Amino acid sequence: MTIEQTRHSTDELRVVALEVADDLSELAAVRAWADRLLLDLPDHVRHDVVTVVDELTSNALRHGEPPRQVRLLRRLNWLCVEVDDACLDPACSQPSMGAPPSGLGLVANLSVAWGQWQRSTGKTVWAEITFDAG
Repeated sequence: MTIEQTRHSTDELRVVALEVADDLSELAAVRAWADRLLLDLPDHVRHDVVTVVDELTSNALRHGEPPRQVRLLRRLNWLCVEVDDACLDPACSQPSMGAPPSGLGLVANLSVAWGQWQRSTGKTVWAEITFDAG
């Protein structure tokens, strides 16, 4: 796991990136990384963001191709989770069949919007979360 970090002043977009190795055991480290970065948020918001990070990273590890990178983009009361992988196949949500949502269905429930960008070298799956900082 490699960490890349760019910090800006509080009124600008802050971006923090993490390179993820090709191993499902990385998920615990990715969750801990995101949790540490978001300690200033209320617990319920931090939990939701870490869950989104976990789901998107898990999908990239299970269904995507290396290299993979997770990014947290943040402004006041707004955060975006982005996960890159090199697989050209689009991410797709699976129906939960009456069970509690999981995967991209859970991401959709916890975010105000989610989607993906296809690139010639793979895709980025993203989710936006808004919150009250106080």
